[in-house]
Amino acid sequence: MELKKIIETLLFITDEPLRTEKIARICEIKDSKRVEEKLEELKYQYDMENRALSVMKIAGGWQMSTRNEYSLWIRKLYQTRLTLRLSNAGLETLSIIAYRQPITRAEIEAIRGVDVIGPLETLIERKLITVVGRKETVGRPILYGTTEEFLRQFGLNSLEDLPKLDTVVSRESIDVIDGKIKAQNAEDPASAPQLFEQSVPRPEKAEEKAGRNSASGAPDAVPLPIAREDGSHADGQAENGEKN
Repeated sequence: MELKKIIETLLFITDEPLRTEKIARICEIKDSKRVEEKLEELKYQYDMENRALSVMKIAGGWQMSTRNEYSLWIRKLYQTRLTLRLSNAGLETLSIIAYRQPITRAEIEAIRGVDVIGPLETLIERKLITVVGRKETVGRPILYGTTEEFLRQFGLNSLEDLPKLDTVVSRESIDVIDGKIKAQNAEDPASAPQLFEQSVPRPEKAEEKAGRNSASGAPDAVPLPIAREDGSHADGQAENGEKN
């Protein structure tokens, strides 16, 4: 059988990115470069023929995806809107994390000027962010970063594919953001609210619970328990609406 057609079949049936090395193992090909070449050929072929599907390199792997111009018809088929739609608060919080990770909750709040427990809860439930460590300072606050699911949902192969920050906002705005982070770090971390952070397991425990992504070998993001102001906890299940 032709290798390129086998690869095309694998990409068609998978619902997650497949790394070149995994495709090579499945196809019993020792030279992964040969598989990479076929993937590039397949991508070029789909683009040149202007097909409704495209072959994309996403989150370190390869995946077939519908083109944006056909999203309306997909929504009509399922008679619903895509569930990933985030509020402005969620998008702002996610943008800050994406460009300034690893970052603490207090640092995010210093930039936004408001409490971010709700947006953080939503982003964790949707597996767009996860705990990546603890900052070596007083109180050891939790550090947040983006996940492979974030790359998938936004069609990025790596964080390097994000638009350069200085092309999105002015240099002056970047300086203001960095200044707010420095000012926050200069304050006593112990005085910052700790309710949210204390309810989240340490990163090493989250990693023990996390499964291994079959496509990439990277740990899956794990929904984490979130403490609310009234002492109750979210169950880690995504909801249709986002918390404010």
